[in-house]
Amino acid sequence: MRLLMVEDEERLARSLSQGLRAEGYAVDVAADGPTGLELARSARYDLVVLDVMLPGLNGFRICRRLRAEENPVPILMLTAKNGEYDEAEALDCGADDFLAKPFSFVVLTARLRALLRRGAAGRPAALAVADLRIDPAARRCTVADGELRLTAKEFGVLESLLRRPDQAVPKTDILDAVWDSAFRGDLNIVEVYIAALRRKLHRAGAHARIDTVRGIGYRLTPHAPPPADAS
Repeated sequence: MRLLMVEDEERLARSLSQGLRAEGYAVDVAADGPTGLELARSARYDLVVLDVMLPGLNGFRICRRLRAEENPVPILMLTAKNGEYDEAEALDCGADDFLAKPFSFVVLTARLRALLRRGAAGRPAALAVADLRIDPAARRCTVADGELRLTAKEFGVLESLLRRPDQAVPKTDILDAVWDSAFRGDLNIVEVYIAALRRKLHRAGAHARIDTVRGIGYRLTPHAPPPADAS
């Protein structure tokens, strides 16, 4: 899941983004209103965490503009103010939820999970190729009737392929979907996770495989393993 955090308090933004990345989210951070609005318009996010008091453009105005443009991304608004009028304005301008500072990180992540479940309501409940199936909302992967245990990044890479079955998915598209803009490592990290997924799919006897599309990326296709030798 890819999140956008628009927060001008540097220490808070850093601690929250580090915590959310440890939870398996990809997090982009904007420190002012205009930058946050531009990112929300130009990239696909599963959720936006939006502070109210921002330089350049406040959170209420950002939220109203996104809703006026029919951007349906779930929005959780954060504010240092703790009053019913601020909460009412946040909801009236189109936010999906509201959290007053200071707040517990545990409560924040619970609110995010709830919003992501609601946002997933309009998407397919599950994605499948052959006997390989994932439930993005439940973060669960199965092969036939057995559960396949994946790390958060493995799940994200597999989900990006399952959302485009039998299509060549560029490596850069996988990076954009699973890692965030703060990633400065080797772009070949995708190959490491593809290799791990291939091993797990093979051990599970999945009737699906990940093919390399030379010069482009990877493709997930149905594939029946050869029958066992009966002799």
